[in-house]
Amino acid sequence: MGEINGVVAGKQCYPAAAMEMEVSAELGHTAGSKLYDDDGRLKRTGTMWTASAHIITAVIGSGVLSLGWAIAQLGWVAGPAVMLLFSILTYYTSALLADCYRSGDESTGKRNYTYMDAVNANLSGIKVQVCGFLQYANIVGVAIGYTIAASISMLAIKRANCFHVKGHGDPCNISSTPYMIIFGVVEIFFSQIPDFDQISWLSMLAAVMSFTYSTIGLGLGIVQVVANKGVQGSLTGISIGVVTPIDKVWRSLQAFGDIAFAYSYSLILIEIQDTIRAPPPSEAKVMRRATVVSVAVTTLFYMLCGCMGYAAFGDNAPGNLLTGFGFYEPFWLLDIANAAIVIHLIGAYQVYCQPLFAFVEKWAQQRWSKSWYITKDIDVPLSFSSSGAGRCYKVNLFRLTWRSAFVVVTTVVSMLLPFFNDVVGLLGALGFWPLTVYFPVEMYIVQKRIPKWSTRWVCLQLLSLACLIITVASATGSVAGIMSDLKVYKPFATAY
Repeated sequence: MGEINGVVAGKQCYPAAAMEMEVSAELGHTAGSKLYDDDGRLKRTGTMWTASAHIITAVIGSGVLSLGWAIAQLGWVAGPAVMLLFSILTYYTSALLADCYRSGDESTGKRNYTYMDAVNANLSGIKVQVCGFLQYANIVGVAIGYTIAASISMLAIKRANCFHVKGHGDPCNISSTPYMIIFGVVEIFFSQIPDFDQISWLSMLAAVMSFTYSTIGLGLGIVQVVANKGVQGSLTGISIGVVTPIDKVWRSLQAFGDIAFAYSYSLILIEIQDTIRAPPPSEAKVMRRATVVSVAVTTLFYMLCGCMGYAAFGDNAPGNLLTGFGFYEPFWLLDIANAAIVIHLIGAYQVYCQPLFAFVEKWAQQRWSKSWYITKDIDVPLSFSSSGAGRCYKVNLFRLTWRSAFVVVTTVVSMLLPFFNDVVGLLGALGFWPLTVYFPVEMYIVQKRIPKWSTRWVCLQLLSLACLIITVASATGSVAGIMSDLKVYKPFATAY
């Protein structure tokens, strides 16, 4: 590459941070106040709005499109009520977790950079290992779920065009496998973004895309309701007779899991909070505001899209509003919506996976600190100024190979399990109680020194127990759905 000790083709090559330091020195600023926070790391620049964008990117994912189906299982009474309940619960437990970013004083205490760091600082023993396993296993599951969802949306673009040309009677069966491979190749490229702080632009773009496809889905639902000359659905959801009593139970439980997954982001909350600029105000206060904004916006969109999907199709609401072909026309609008879903999921995949990437790379550097392959960065020049100095992108061989391998593995697993609704429900159920409720509650009790058996302690434990029951029931429903799907599925051969 023509690189010798940072000199490329006779020109000096600097990483971006080094150039900023040089500019700072020229302006007479001290490095400590200008470039670094109190922990010695580069100054964080995140705000309430960037944190909100990260949350919205992570939360308003493909789950929004399954909410019409979820409400169809529960009905007009229980559906919106459950959705509102989960939104309140998500905000409350997120506020508890935000208070655990710093140990001790919320403005000057020691920072916990990751969810696991926070658990390690407040809890001990086997709980730390269990938390780490659940968090990172859930991230792997989310990556698989998003790969499935993105491939289905790409597939839907092809099928919408097929239906438009050949008519709605043509089955237009197409395999999802090539589209999973395309998504995987794109994610290999974006996974080379080094850390959370450098994907704000991708989160902003993804958040805009989420509003785009949600709005299109909402608009199409309204048009369908007008065309139907009335609202579909019933107070209690899909009727027994249309499905068997046992299927009604399994579907209702799975709907709980879908809604739980639609709000789940606690497993990356601490990592998002670690991008917020230093106090004042404290990161916890900023994060609570960002949580209010993002959960309120999310709930509004969920209510509108979920309820309108059910109002438009009633018991026949598809598992994915824009890809289940409740709508056929205008096909070009469906194409735009599904393209927006794919772009959003590219960003959401990165937002979710960054904590896992960082954990593995930190562990590898500690385990093999003298390995050139693990620790060495190779400068790749990006641009040069008239003075001969230029910006570089630092390529780390371990990061390149490990992240690429991760994307390849999740893509292959996605090809084996393309059951969108059931996978979404299972992921929501497995991650909901431990990561969204149990660990935040336990850490908050320790952090605030809440006395055992006090009224507040008992209320928090009852909340945790109730959510555990919901988690077990939802997971059971989703597993039953996956078992049913496996009876008719052939690996790498299933077409939609």
